[in-house]
Amino acid sequence: MAQNTIEKFEAKQLKTLSANKTFPHFSAGDTLKVNVNIKEGDRTRVQAYEGVCISRTGAGINESFTVRKISYGEGVERVFPLYGPVIESIELLRRGSVRRAKLYYMRGRSGKSARITERTTGHGMEDGMPIVDEAQEAAMAAAKAAKAAAKAEAKANAPARAKAPKKK
Repeated sequence: MAQNTIEKFEAKQLKTLSANKTFPHFSAGDTLKVNVNIKEGDRTRVQAYEGVCISRTGAGINESFTVRKISYGEGVERVFPLYGPVIESIELLRRGSVRRAKLYYMRGRSGKSARITERTTGHGMEDGMPIVDEAQEAAMAAAKAAKAAAKAEAKANAPARAKAPKKK
């Protein structure tokens, strides 16, 4: 009884969270660009985090994924909750051809041995392009338009900042 109630609540929350955001279908080995909301004081900005997805875990509202990138010669991994408010959008840059669900072995690799070949055929692909149904494409366009409208409205309603006088 209690488990069924929790599942119903999570399904309701997942429906409200996924109504605002649409993400491409991705798996381990795919190269992603995750646009992350960064809050600094009272300002927020969007920062891109680009790397290889090395794992996806969880299910439903608790789903998360790990992205690994090399920054200044050092490997950096970051775990993102899929439906968390910190994620602005996810862009699929290329699909990787891998035979495992978890790519933790990539942690010990560098250089040429850390390369992942690009997948151009197979599951979820049609003539080398990812399959995107029309409903998903329309939802992504509507979300993008709503975000742009909200941004324009916030900009119009924001108080004008006083500019500092120029130094001579």
